[in-house]
Amino acid sequence: MMPERDFGYYYEDEIYEGDAPADESGEPGSGRTPESTEEVSRPRIRRRDTEARSGSVMTIIVVSALAALLLGTVIYSLDRRNTAYNRVAKMNQELSRVEAENVRLQSELESKVSAKNVEDYAENVLHMRKIDSSQIKYIKIQQDDEVSIPEKDKSLKAKISNFFDGLVEYFRG
Repeated sequence: MMPERDFGYYYEDEIYEGDAPADESGEPGSGRTPESTEEVSRPRIRRRDTEARSGSVMTIIVVSALAALLLGTVIYSLDRRNTAYNRVAKMNQELSRVEAENVRLQSELESKVSAKNVEDYAENVLHMRKIDSSQIKYIKIQQDDEVSIPEKDKSLKAKISNFFDGLVEYFRG
């Protein structure tokens, strides 16, 4: 790669090397000869070449690399976001499908567990029949009976513990 070059133009402004004699109007420099006026009125223009600094080329390269890196980062993050959105959409579709299947299974379960289906299954498959009143036997239970269990004798350790507990309660009020 060739180094870039800036071209600048400048001119040499050589002001009069000496004062020219004044003419009748009294203005200096107007009394020059035609050759000298041409020379003065036309400044010499030269072209100056300045090479670009190597630091500026490196700066351009570094800035370009950073811009490319930022662009790559943005594209990568957008790709990751799209991937995540696609996964969420697939999962939502799967959720909808599973919820529909759940509703179908719940309604099927409710239809199988209904009283009529249970009764039909018991009679036809298990060969059971309905109970009639002659098969029922009632048992009378007395509700007035009470059962009392006598307390066991407490050990010496339990009696001492109860005594101190009573004293603590007495003093606390």
